Amino acid sequence: MSNFVDECGLCVRGGDGGAGCVSFRREAHVAMGGPDGGDGGRGGDVWLVADHNSASLLAFRDHPHRTATSGVHGQGAKKHGASGTDLEVKVPEGTVIKDRDGTVLADLIAHGDRWLASEGGHGGKGNAKFLSNRRRAPGFAEQGEYVEERWLTLELKLMADVALVGYPNVGKSTLISRVSAARPKIADYPFTTLEPQLGVVSMDDGFEMVVADIPGIIEGAAEGKGLGHQFLRHIERARVLLVLLDSAMVDGTPPDEQERILLAELEKYRPELLERRRVTVWSRGDLAAGAEPPDGVELVSGVTGLGVPRLLGRLAAEVAAARADAPVLDGYRVHRPVPEGIKLVRGIDGAFEVHGRDALRAVAFSDLTNLDALDEAHRRLAALGVDRALGRAGAQNGDLVRIGKLAFSYEGSDSLLLDPEARS
Repeated sequence: MSNFVDECGLCVRGGDGGAGCVSFRREAHVAMGGPDGGDGGRGGDVWLVADHNSASLLAFRDHPHRTATSGVHGQGAKKHGASGTDLEVKVPEGTVIKDRDGTVLADLIAHGDRWLASEGGHGGKGNAKFLSNRRRAPGFAEQGEYVEERWLTLELKLMADVALVGYPNVGKSTLISRVSAARPKIADYPFTTLEPQLGVVSMDDGFEMVVADIPGIIEGAAEGKGLGHQFLRHIERARVLLVLLDSAMVDGTPPDEQERILLAELEKYRPELLERRRVTVWSRGDLAAGAEPPDGVELVSGVTGLGVPRLLGRLAAEVAAARADAPVLDGYRVHRPVPEGIKLVRGIDGAFEVHGRDALRAVAFSDLTNLDALDEAHRRLAALGVDRALGRAGAQNGDLVRIGKLAFSYEGSDSLLLDPEARS
């Protein structure tokens, strides 16, 4: 089984918030001590962090679940619960994070880039926080916020200075093993390389560049033929493309025809790839007796080393120029969704369903049979504009309104009648 995984699912879940405490001060010789319930602790967050020591997404293939710790419940004597510990999940540089519907959420390019994958739940307030001149003995507290699990799709796009592009079995693996310490599988049949290989090339002057051996591309790769999409995405971040053409192909396909097909596939996949710096090479120079490549095309042999020093010097110059001209390949990009707010949906039974984190928090009390708790919930819902939204949506007196697991009766255009006996 391969140890290189470049696409996987990940289930993240922030920690739940701790519940607030309902407590009253009870001491000898202290009359009517009053409420002293502490707040619940906040749940831990789940962060995805780009790490240059991670090479693939293998860690998530068999164990895709990551959950932060929950907050501790509040206690009496105004003791607040401890917050949960944040969880940092290490992913390779170049990891693209998508929602299950394919929407790109974040792109972690450089070491240390962070993205909040699942926010921990808020801790509930203890009854001491609801003390007021009008409410002297609040007998309710907030529950901690429950966090739903969230499934994400992770895709890895290798970060390399040079990407080797060519047909299967044209000598890419032999070349990268010649110029770096990478040791890919080398054999005389197509698709020997089934996963990308990275090698670091060190020049005599100290200059270093990362070269990626991409599995072979065939005609139709842009449409997914031969696992084309899985292979082509690793070319996207390369600064320089090294197009490797077989000067002695077994079926007799000439190098110029190979180049035409390869460039056509790159254009179909992403047209901007053709604007990338490109070096064209004829491989297997030891087998092509009398081969005369066109001007600007190098003739090399990964077996004998023919033309390799000249090729490396040219690649180093192209990479240095690309690093200076195109710093856009570095950086941290986040695609932020539009804030959710509150949203009204009509259920199949005709009831109005109110969705949104703020709405759920507004009714998250330990005891909604308590009249003071009902009054506080109504105040919060009114402040969120739920009454006005229901009126604009055409709600009539007596219509059922659901928020989470609770159900309410709508009364008038500016008032909700909270029915503690109603349940969804």
